[in-house]
Amino acid sequence: MRKTMLRSINSMMLLLPLTAAAEINISGFATVAGGKVLSGSGVEEFGLPPTFLANYPQVGVYEEEWSFKPDSRIGLQLSADLTEGLSVTGQIVARGADDFDASFEWAYISYQLNDTWTIQAGKKRLPLYYYSDFFDVGFAYLWLRPPADNYTWQIFNYTGINALFNTQLGSWDISGNIYTGREDDKENKLLSQFFGTNPVREIWKDIVGGVVSFNRDWLDIRLTYMTYINERYRTVNGVTERVDWGGELERRGKFAGISVNIDYNNLVLLSELNQLDLDGGKFDTYMVSLGYRFNSITPYISYADFDSEGEVHNTTSIGFRYDFHNSAAFKLQYDDVEDKGYDGLMVAGDSKSLTFGVDLVF
Repeated sequence: MRKTMLRSINSMMLLLPLTAAAEINISGFATVAGGKVLSGSGVEEFGLPPTFLANYPQVGVYEEEWSFKPDSRIGLQLSADLTEGLSVTGQIVARGADDFDASFEWAYISYQLNDTWTIQAGKKRLPLYYYSDFFDVGFAYLWLRPPADNYTWQIFNYTGINALFNTQLGSWDISGNIYTGREDDKENKLLSQFFGTNPVREIWKDIVGGVVSFNRDWLDIRLTYMTYINERYRTVNGVTERVDWGGELERRGKFAGISVNIDYNNLVLLSELNQLDLDGGKFDTYMVSLGYRFNSITPYISYADFDSEGEVHNTTSIGFRYDFHNSAAFKLQYDDVEDKGYDGLMVAGDSKSLTFGVDLVF
């Protein structure tokens, strides 16, 4: 892990201009977490033992033996201020689910046009969900991980351009993001390794989307919408074929979501509701979490649900967060998964799991 991280850092430093005018800032985050499946049904028809799929896009999987890989990760973010509104940012992440093989998650340039608008171009996180931008920064959210039933999609990054804006309307702070681009994942991990054994190339192209957030005191409301075209290729016995859906080689996806979050005194209420319309097939997800702060300890309960034609599952979670340091938090979480999938669309079966870990920022 150390060698791959150092190689990535060295590659990034070569991209930064060596000029005295550039102010370079380095920050980081880490999660060290472990857990196991206490009991579970698995999926006999897939030959799958008792399993908890904790992280869909990275295929973070817990089984009946203790493991410290599925949720553990470390990341570094480097940014260089080139003055006059121009900056460059990169983020490197090494995950236990990928055997700590470090890779670039973000690499983009920014140009601030004025106090309201900023233009960016490069590789960024696809801002589908409320926690998408800081999905890897465990210290930034309540749970040990964002609820998996809600954060399920195959593609989480994109390469393109976007425009950020922020303004104020009365006592409301308003911010948003308008973006376009594409992502070509040569061997999608979720589709290739968990939902199949053959390499799958997943393409999302003609991505166009927008996000707008309204914040006032203890209330935060976020609206999101995105449309894209999906292509898929599967390689079997060395032969690559294009996947078709009912005779069509492409399908259009339309994603819409709303989140309403309340942080009032010591009460924390988090919610998210999303729907993906994929050429008429509906995929509905939602989550709701309730927590209450007792000084540095915040116990919580959470429920998340995924419902589509055939694939149906939900997770009830209880746990607590203990902020024992200004830059670190200990978390303990119990997850109870119900997999009600049918017609061969079960994911990992029912399971009950226990995980714990420490989130850091530095």
